[in-house]
Amino acid sequence: MSNTQDLGFFHLLAKQGSLVATARELGVTPPAVSKRLAALEARLGVRLVNRTTRSMSLTPEGELYYAHVARILAQVEEAEQLVSSTRASPKGLIRVNASLGFGRRHLGPALAAFYALYPEVEIQLEISDHPLDLATHGFDLGIRFGTLPDAAFHARKIASNRRLLCASPLYLDKHGTPRTLADLQRHQCIFIRQNEAPYGVWSFSNGGRTDNIKVHGALGSNDGEVALNWALEGHGLLLRAEWDIARYVRSGRLRLVMQDHTPTRADVYAVYPQQLHLSARVRSLIDFLIERFEHLDNIADQP
Repeated sequence: MSNTQDLGFFHLLAKQGSLVATARELGVTPPAVSKRLAALEARLGVRLVNRTTRSMSLTPEGELYYAHVARILAQVEEAEQLVSSTRASPKGLIRVNASLGFGRRHLGPALAAFYALYPEVEIQLEISDHPLDLATHGFDLGIRFGTLPDAAFHARKIASNRRLLCASPLYLDKHGTPRTLADLQRHQCIFIRQNEAPYGVWSFSNGGRTDNIKVHGALGSNDGEVALNWALEGHGLLLRAEWDIARYVRSGRLRLVMQDHTPTRADVYAVYPQQLHLSARVRSLIDFLIERFEHLDNIADQP
């Protein structure tokens, strides 16, 4: 059995979700499917499927193998379309990784809208509190914010986005409003632990120079929504992306402070590994996101 045939077999098995359904699709007996799966696992040296007499599920190795298999088969299909001069609508699997807050609020609805336009695509969105390695986990696309230091990635900007300093009227009425960077050290600041950024350090741009300010506070979280709720409840100052706080600033539940100072930007990028061929379906998705997020929620928008 060739490796290519193995890929198609395992892709079908994972999609069908059972040995019996796969056997029915292939026109063979369930024991034949089980034997073929065992041979594939023996060749790879790993267990791909947990199976009982009534159910089956992919192991972590099986999930990873399936992600790569689906992408390979989609690329084969795309290559066939290209050489046959067929420019059909986007189709096939797209796996995307994004942060929790942005993934829930903006990217999830955007991907659903993309699927509504192109029902032959299959989309898997994995949201996480820290960026996952795209190549290792078999992702086609990642959504990232701010500076992109890793040269192993290509990136396209899909939205402009600022970081803004804010606090609730409850906090400012009680503790006063900071005016300078030095004032921040006398205030309670709410921290968000993100990626590998230094903990408790806020960065501001100043005429081409970056000022890193060490601030202090009792509350910190790796979840932006938790930190935002703390700020709304009056527990301190928060440095947060504009898309996340705009509606609260418009409603008056948060106030912007120190607007003459400029925190480092948090523009939104779609990134993909350099070694990954950018398929037509992924390129179409990126173009769609750029158009959709042209006016990402900002302070000037109306509710």
